[in-house]
Amino acid sequence: MRNMIDVQKKLLPDLLQVMQKRYQILRYIRLMEPIGRRSLSLSLGISERILRSEVLFLKEQNLIDIGSSGMTLTDEGGSLLKDLEEMMKDVLGLTLLENTLKDRLNLKQVIIVSGDSDQSPWVKQELGRACVSCIKERLTGNNIVAVTGGTTLAAVADMMTPDSRNREILFVPARGGLGENVQNQANTICAKMAEKAMVNYRLLHVPDQLSKDAYTSIIEEPSIKELLRTIKSSSMVVHGIGDAITMAERRNTPKEDVVKIEGAEAVAEAFGYYFNQSGKVVHKVHTVGVQLEDLADIPHVISVAGGASKAKAIKAYLKQTLDSVLITDEGAAKELLRE
Repeated sequence: MRNMIDVQKKLLPDLLQVMQKRYQILRYIRLMEPIGRRSLSLSLGISERILRSEVLFLKEQNLIDIGSSGMTLTDEGGSLLKDLEEMMKDVLGLTLLENTLKDRLNLKQVIIVSGDSDQSPWVKQELGRACVSCIKERLTGNNIVAVTGGTTLAAVADMMTPDSRNREILFVPARGGLGENVQNQANTICAKMAEKAMVNYRLLHVPDQLSKDAYTSIIEEPSIKELLRTIKSSSMVVHGIGDAITMAERRNTPKEDVVKIEGAEAVAEAFGYYFNQSGKVVHKVHTVGVQLEDLADIPHVISVAGGASKAKAIKAYLKQTLDSVLITDEGAAKELLRE
């Protein structure tokens, strides 16, 4: 496949450019369907005049339908897009980027989607779709899937679909989450994933940040204790990686702790732990749920984060040398290799 693509780049460079453009159009329609031509034009940065001819071609090939509510993929279009994905990874150089980053960061697997979610918000939906596929590939007979909060995990929840093999799945929040916007809380995301996957879930109704005394008291409550046993026996954890200062501000962290985090030059946050560029934990919040040391006993740990601005945070967190899977975008991946 690689040799064939190299030959095409030499002899028919225009062909690959056209294929790439049509692939991007189909991919965006799949994410946002039904979508109107003007919205599609603005989102992809393609003039309406050029897009009109491309849409007409795709319609004639029975790859899309055009209705009063907008454009949607046909079954044939969805099938073709699925077949195109691995090939386009080679065309766009993403396969090489994945392998390079996997070796550089010593990870189990790296999955990269094209684009930069800092520049194009819809790329976050692609991260979500890639994460859903990754989750399903790792499901076994009985599964407990713990999920954290955040905007990226909210995108994963948006893209969740039922498992075609009807395996047993229980979604649980990886941590308490009453400290930020309700849409981004672990409980909300956990419930949404479960509802879209048509499976069961349990919720953890505790604040995200606690004082030491409150933490000690809450984890001794029988109902919380039993739920924590379930959470810590998860077969999979899916989590985001945040920028340290952004996460501290979003969670209304006390000013003295923000000063400590800034003074320690923290760049990353995950599971309530703040890391500096060397990957050292410089601050920890008392949170009920999965702790960093618990990850060693969980078979599948999936980290999802994208955008070039997240590169330092991703790199710092992954210095924990966890044998995990990283799902990221092209913007973050290229910046990681430059770091």
